[in-house]
Amino acid sequence: QVQLVESGGGLVQAGDSLRLSCVASGRTSSSYAMGWFRQAPGKEREFVAAITWSGGSTNYADSVRGRFTISRNNAKNTVYLYLQMNSLKPEDTAVYYCAAYDSTWYYGSPRVWGQGTLVTVSS
Repeated sequence: QVQLVESGGGLVQAGDSLRLSCVASGRTSSSYAMGWFRQAPGKEREFVAAITWSGGSTNYADSVRGRFTISRNNAKNTVYLYLQMNSLKPEDTAVYYCAAYDSTWYYGSPRVWGQGTLVTVSS
């Protein structure tokens, strides 16, 4: 079983940048796509970005495309996932979750979730 731990959240002002990180440990011998999701107060969790195991393909929600960049580093025993967030807006305020899929492509719903990290963007 993979364990996911996010970090990097915080309070920033509109227009600022922030980088989220996620460390995956455990079943790192398997290959899996990963993604970022977020849940704003009073709203359902929504997709933000995803990346294949190789990193060769990515996908973004329309609301973040052009501002956010997802990337990963498949190290020997640990997988690192990142989300570079630029030009942040107050509507980006949410708890951001790292997630791992069952396959090398981001099909369907992720199977493993992190505990989340809070991003707050003030106007």
